[in-house]
Amino acid sequence: MSNYELMVIFTPVLSEDDFKNARNKFEQLVKENGGSVLHSNPWGLKSLAYPIAKKTTGIYWVMEYSAPTSFNEKLKIQLLRDENVMRHMFTVLDKYAVEYNTKKRSGVSSSKTETAEV
Repeated sequence: MSNYELMVIFTPVLSEDDFKNARNKFEQLVKENGGSVLHSNPWGLKSLAYPIAKKTTGIYWVMEYSAPTSFNEKLKIQLLRDENVMRHMFTVLDKYAVEYNTKKRSGVSSSKTETAEV
């Protein structure tokens, strides 16, 4: 089992309920294939750096999960099939990134910021 981070940009025309249903669909897919969702963070509507399919905004969502490496291909196929997904990106997290994300979520400041505040 490896740790991954998935960022998805959904089309901006989704309603709040459709956005929640899309997130739940991908979270369930992870769980059904032997993985676990560690954290889900909806960023909301943001401007895009460049237009995608003539849209200048998108609804961002980031999910941190743990799953077998063979699962990512299944997830990629489902993301490409979903017409509400404009872009997606997988990132493999090493142990340092997992530790950093855990500390960031719990509100623990890093040692560099502590010395800067003193």
